[in-house]
Amino acid sequence: MGNNRGDCCPLRHFSDNTHMSIKSGWQGRYFEDFEVGDIYQHPLGRTVLPVDNSWFTLLTQNTAPIHFDAHYAAQTEFGKPLVDSTFTLALVTGQSVTDISQNVFANLGWDEVRLPNPVFEGDTIYSQSEVISKRESKSRPNLGIVEVKTIGYNQNGITVITFRRTIMVFKRGQAPVIPRIQPTNR
Repeated sequence: MGNNRGDCCPLRHFSDNTHMSIKSGWQGRYFEDFEVGDIYQHPLGRTVLPVDNSWFTLLTQNTAPIHFDAHYAAQTEFGKPLVDSTFTLALVTGQSVTDISQNVFANLGWDEVRLPNPVFEGDTIYSQSEVISKRESKSRPNLGIVEVKTIGYNQNGITVITFRRTIMVFKRGQAPVIPRIQPTNR
C-alpha cells in the first residue's frame, strides 16, 4: 500500500484481466530540488483573450480606459487596448507554479517588476524562470526560501515582463498530504 504521496500504488484489476499500476502525476518541486542556475521553461503558453482583459480590469476595479475602451485606446500610440499589466503579472506567475511553487508555503514578495513591452489582446504569453538563490529558513526548519527571476515573453519572443519572486517552499516530506480518494465501484 502507498503512503498517499504516490510512492507506491496498488494494482488495479480491470475487466479485460490486465493489471495496471496507478501512476501519480507531477507533484512539484520541494526545496531540495532547486539548484541555483537552473532554468525552468514553463510548459504552458496562454493566449490572452479580450474577455480576459475586460474581466480582470473589472474584477480589480481598474478604471483606466486604455484597457477597456477601444475608441479611447485607438487614439493612443498603441492604437488598441493594452492588457492590464497586473493580469500579465498574475498570468506569468501562474505559468510558473507547476515548476516553482506547487509546494509553496507562502509567497514572500515580487521585486523588480518590469514591463518593457506591452501585451495586447491576442498575444500568446510564454515564460521561464531561473533560480537565483536558495537558503534554509532561519525560523522554520521545515521550509526553505527560494528566489527566482522570471521572464514572460510573447509569441514573437519579445519580453513583456520580468520580475524576481521569493517564496517559502516546503522541504520534502514536510508538505501537507493531498488526499487521493479512489473511485468506488458503485
